[in-house]
Amino acid sequence: MVIDSIKNGIVIDHIQSGRSMELYRLLNLDRLKCSVAIIKNAPSDKMGRKDIIKIDEVLDVDLDMLGYIDPGATVNIIRDGVLVEKRHLELPEQVENVIFCKNPRCIVTSEREISHIFRLSDRERGVYRCIYCETEGKRSEEE
Repeated sequence: MVIDSIKNGIVIDHIQSGRSMELYRLLNLDRLKCSVAIIKNAPSDKMGRKDIIKIDEVLDVDLDMLGYIDPGATVNIIRDGVLVEKRHLELPEQVENVIFCKNPRCIVTSEREISHIFRLSDRERGVYRCIYCETEGKRSEEE
C-alpha cells in the first residue's frame, strides 16, 4: 500500500494500535475538507504495530486531548514537504471537556454551561479527578 507524502499538514504517529478511529472522532476530522489518511496496524520496530493519521492541512489540534488519549503518540508538523516540528505527547496536567463527570451531585450535572475540567492526580496510574467534586474520571470506553 502506498500513501502519498503530504506537502503541508500534520502526521500523528506512534498511535497505539486501534486508537486512530477514536482520535479521528474526537478531533472531528470528518468535518475537514482536506484529505485525511488513517493507517491502521502499520508495522513498527518500537511498538510492534501502530496507527498513523495523516492530515493534508496544517491545523490546530488539541494536544492535551491527544496526550490524554495516547500519551506515547507524536505530532509532526510538515511544511513544504519538510518536517519542521515534532512534539512528543504525554499526559497533560488538565483536560477540559474530554472526560465527563458522572457524579449526579457535581455542579456540572446541573449547570450545563460549566466545562468538565479534570486534573491529573496520579501520573503513574493516569488518574484524573474532577476539579469540582474530586470524582475520578475515566474515558468512555473504560467505563
